[in-house]
Amino acid sequence: MTHPVLKYIQGYPTNIIESVERLVANDQLVAWFEQRYPQRHDIQSEKALFQYTMALKNQFMKKTAPLSKVVWDGKIHLINHALGLHTYVSRVHGNKLKAKNEIRIAQIFKSAPEPLLRMLVVHELAHLREKEHNKAFYQLCCHMEPQYHQLELDARIFMMVQELKGAAA
Repeated sequence: MTHPVLKYIQGYPTNIIESVERLVANDQLVAWFEQRYPQRHDIQSEKALFQYTMALKNQFMKKTAPLSKVVWDGKIHLINHALGLHTYVSRVHGNKLKAKNEIRIAQIFKSAPEPLLRMLVVHELAHLREKEHNKAFYQLCCHMEPQYHQLELDARIFMMVQELKGAAA
């Protein structure tokens, strides 16, 4: 791997890495991505993000623990090298322990295509039932979003595109 943006696809099969590497080398990745995903979603507020997430949760995971918060987070990518986080926050209220599930989505995805946002939300929702990235977790992700694996790769390419655009600016 020669170009630094290729770090986002480490671990993918060689043929995928080589294809993306060719697009990067020929300065074609941004154009290819923008042709593939010409539209960006319009979910900008945290209220809209919460409603979007709850619609997916209610469609696929009605019987899971409630969500207390879904927010855009500007620090996730920098700190955790993640695109989203599911947190389980426990607080003591009097003599009771209250637990809250929260989802945080990397702020960079405010400008992403809707399918990539959906993939991230599905991923974080799946953590309500499956804490680990195991077979059951990915089966649940694919149940909620049949194109999950392709969209996960495309989300990584989106990160590459954002970095390339930033370097060009």
